Amino acid sequence: MPLFIDFEASSLSVRSWPIEIGFAWIGRNGSVASTGWLIQPDPSWDEADWSPASAAVHGIPRPALEAAVPAAEVAAWAREVIGDAVLLSDAPTFDQRWLDRLLAAGGIGEGPKIHDLDAAAADAFSARSLDDEGPILALYKALDRAPHPHRAEADARGLAEAWAAAETVKRRQAENGSRRPD
Repeated sequence: MPLFIDFEASSLSVRSWPIEIGFAWIGRNGSVASTGWLIQPDPSWDEADWSPASAAVHGIPRPALEAAVPAAEVAAWAREVIGDAVLLSDAPTFDQRWLDRLLAAGGIGEGPKIHDLDAAAADAFSARSLDDEGPILALYKALDRAPHPHRAEADARGLAEAWAAAETVKRRQAENGSRRPD
């Protein structure tokens, strides 16, 4: 089962740094669990890359990060959570940059590859098209209905819940011997 990852960051520039990390996963019983941490900026990260415009989107004030867990500690925790899981994100290019930057702050080095949610869903759910009332459509309908608070844990949880909805439809179709859900 995949591990869903999301970040909030100082900005969207190439020099940006992570300020919040969130993970979510689907348990064996189909329930979704999640966790996340705010990240105290590493001293090596350029403070000039803090964007008030980005802060207005995610709603995390810069002073709140001073009381957060130091980046090196979050990096060690994140590496432990990730283990050998397959990471999925709806913004893999950005999230990969921020994961790598976080892990480097912890002296861990480059992180595991983050895969694109859309590509993984196409592989996992074999959609003929979005008109097919199957798992892939269930995933995108769930994503459309999910709130988008621009907070890492909640956003990762939304991805996992959408994936779980697709898994439910796929399981029902297999039980019914049909491509159509109940």
